[in-house]
Amino acid sequence: MSDVLSHPRFQDEQAAYDWVEAHLWPDGPVCPRCGGLDRITKLQGKSTRIGTYKCKDCRKPFTVKVGTIFEDSHIPMRMWLQAIALLCASKEGISSNQLHRILGITLKSAWFMSHRLREAMRSGPLLSTSGTTRGSLSG
Repeated sequence: MSDVLSHPRFQDEQAAYDWVEAHLWPDGPVCPRCGGLDRITKLQGKSTRIGTYKCKDCRKPFTVKVGTIFEDSHIPMRMWLQAIALLCASKEGISSNQLHRILGITLKSAWFMSHRLREAMRSGPLLSTSGTTRGSLSG
């Protein structure tokens, strides 16, 4: 397992964002608010967060996290990818306590991540943060 977690996408935040963007947006970034494809620029200022884009149509900034299980989370993307790899690699699942110990995050964060990941893996309609059901991760 240590060989898998030594990949750059699990250690570097920019590499983690690049990997997720390549899988969610194979044809380039898509604005989650207006669906724009053409007039999107990547923001690269000194104080700009990693992976932030701006849509010139609706004038709103966004990241690849919007509309996914990563949304509204302050946990680094590389930690999310590590948790996904650990959860998928363990035969009998992994507890929040074990995630907490392995990743070096708080138990509350580990619990939050494990619940979001399990919700994303179950079949049927997904629950939103408000308790109502949603049809997919992106909507």
